[in-house]
Amino acid sequence: MSDLENLTNNHIDQDMQSRKIKEEVLKKFVDYQNSMKYLAADAPIEILCLPKTIEKCLTDHGCFRVYEIFDLDFTEIKGLGISHIRELTSSLNQFLAML
Repeated sequence: MSDLENLTNNHIDQDMQSRKIKEEVLKKFVDYQNSMKYLAADAPIEILCLPKTIEKCLTDHGCFRVYEIFDLDFTEIKGLGISHIRELTSSLNQFLAML
């Protein structure tokens, strides 16, 4: 192999390693962001300042902390109608905007 081929191969290897490192760093950063979001939302649902009827529906469903409602399908929670879901979503969005 010539010096030019060796140099080219080394450069390609370095590019591949750099790409792999960037991918890993980005993945770790996304994981970190998600962890921080869940840690920041480790608060009682009362912090959302919801009406007592909505809070009762959530607690009856087993949700006592804000992070527990992140991935919920609100239509599956008994007692929550469209207007309550809208109000819950609005309060949750306001809470998340402060993070």
